[in-house]
Amino acid sequence: MSGKAGGRLLAISDIHVAYPENREIVEKLRPRSDADWLIVAGDVGEVAADIEWALDLLKERFATVVWAPGNHELWTPKDDPVRLRGEARYRYLVEVCRRLGVLTPEDPYPVWRGPGGPVTIVPLFLLYDYTFRPPGTTKEEALAWAHDAGVVCTDEFLLHPDPYPSRDAWCRARVRETVVRLAERDPSLPTVLVNHFPLTREPTQILRYPQFAQWCGTVETADWHLKYNAAAVVYGHLHIPRTTWYDGVRFEEVSLGYPRERRMYDREGREPLREVFPEDAP
Repeated sequence: MSGKAGGRLLAISDIHVAYPENREIVEKLRPRSDADWLIVAGDVGEVAADIEWALDLLKERFATVVWAPGNHELWTPKDDPVRLRGEARYRYLVEVCRRLGVLTPEDPYPVWRGPGGPVTIVPLFLLYDYTFRPPGTTKEEALAWAHDAGVVCTDEFLLHPDPYPSRDAWCRARVRETVVRLAERDPSLPTVLVNHFPLTREPTQILRYPQFAQWCGTVETADWHLKYNAAAVVYGHLHIPRTTWYDGVRFEEVSLGYPRERRMYDREGREPLREVFPEDAP
């Protein structure tokens, strides 16, 4: 699949549509042209029906929608009729996306040919492996540090890794599978790497609670923006929307986040969609 000439490549994440205020924002999202694409970098919601509702709405409006899962989509909440866990839940959501016409990490990577292109859009599903922890500490020590501070990700209770023995084992398997997929892409084209979690640990250095960083990625991807010739990297999860640069590569944190965060940090009225291209397109 290739994009039309013109249009914008847009991105958003962490829309958390269970919140009425967020749902209202999502209902108002519109492209400026029929050539606009939208990247949705995870945390659409927790309940399968909410996830399907939001992605269906967005696919009706944007020429192409590309989804990469966050941790919240992989939860198995007690009030969700879909009781699938772990890998089975992820595969169920992939099939929902395919029925809606939304692209996932399991589909052929699309090529954006609008402003800033051609570039290969690479949605990733990698999870985390607790390696964003203080140097010299073990996973067990880092988890104990988080528990002592009262800063424990809800994933520990609702994100089940079945059939893998742990979330970090699932992460390692996803990294191995993704490396194979990336080797098969057209190497002549730059990429836009899309992952819910930051690919490098540097963005986590400004977290208010540093204990949370261990649920934010893996050191295995620290050089992927260079190794895979990224023109841009899109991520979410941290709820700290901003643009940063690492090794000359632009990183876009595209979170909408929770209503209370927008009020706290005076983000009310901020444009929810971030331009990946053509904002910095040549």
